[in-house]
Amino acid sequence: MDRVVHYFEKGGEENTIKCLEIGYFLAIEGYRDFVIATTTGDTAVKFASHFKDRGLIDVNIIAVTHSYGYKEPNTIELTEDNRNNLINLGVKILTATMLTHSLETALSAQFYGIYPTTLIAQTLRRLGQGVKVCCEIVMMAVDAGLIEEGKEVVALAGTGYGADTVCIIKSAASKRFLNLKVLEILAKPRE
Repeated sequence: MDRVVHYFEKGGEENTIKCLEIGYFLAIEGYRDFVIATTTGDTAVKFASHFKDRGLIDVNIIAVTHSYGYKEPNTIELTEDNRNNLINLGVKILTATMLTHSLETALSAQFYGIYPTTLIAQTLRRLGQGVKVCCEIVMMAVDAGLIEEGKEVVALAGTGYGADTVCIIKSAASKRFLNLKVLEILAKPRE
């Protein structure tokens, strides 16, 4: 199998359009499950609109947001307009605790320790922040019952805002993390 891999000089939202195009071509190739990390909802709206504008409506798109309270108590960064747009575009929205940013983060801050989830997150970040997030959001979608376990799934994530990473991942539930496989990295920043 031959594939083109895109390396970006730096991470960030300026790479979003290229990642959307990669996702579109993967849909043309036959992939039907797409999991997108989105903070405010902008990236997921762009992705779903990109597909809809091209007549691709038979895909399962899941937008994974930060949890409530991630940035500040009792708030969510997903805007109400984007939430409504995503619903109207047929996108499933998953708002849940990130697997590598939960109780262990609080414990390590309080007790200055290193815990297994932190080690896993830091290890995955050696391949890039986006690769770490792609793995995380696929497991979250499986845990929520929005993606079947053992399927090849397209995941898009980024560094900060927008998308700069595209991976094809064999999905697994977080309980079976060791069954998760990063099959292909089709785009990522070099930095």
